[in-house]
Amino acid sequence: MRHIISILLQNEAGALSRVATLFSSRGYNIESLSVAPTEHVELSRLTLVTTGSDKVIEQINKQLEKLVDVVKIADMTKNPHIERELLLMKLKVSAGGEQQLADLIASSGARALDDSPDTYTLELTGANEHMDRFIERVSACAEILAVVRSGAMAIARGPKVLRAG
Repeated sequence: MRHIISILLQNEAGALSRVATLFSSRGYNIESLSVAPTEHVELSRLTLVTTGSDKVIEQINKQLEKLVDVVKIADMTKNPHIERELLLMKLKVSAGGEQQLADLIASSGARALDDSPDTYTLELTGANEHMDRFIERVSACAEILAVVRSGAMAIARGPKVLRAG
């Protein structure tokens, strides 16, 4: 099963490396990883997506909690949450595919960032599945030249907040 794990960790050199090493040394795969500072300058939030059984994810979380830099961990998929990903893609529109692409952009909530004569650059945010469907639909009317995805980010629904302490 796919899990989104949110980790608060000390904003220190090597902290990300220690998390990545934990995964690779135990044979766990990281599907995506995003890290950025939080509202507290001493902390960063690392959001990673991995797959595994509940038992494997429980073991991963126990190992993560042992790392010195890790302050707090939450498996976002255990509770209601909002998930988003950013997708940027560059396309070459097929002859006669301009209207189909325009309709797809309008219906999906995407934005054209650059529509030069030869290529289009699009932006879309949404859940992972939304990105996958959009890419599939775009390929019917355009040649996909490049895809850049941020990976999943997640935040709990309601008043629950992942905080240090």
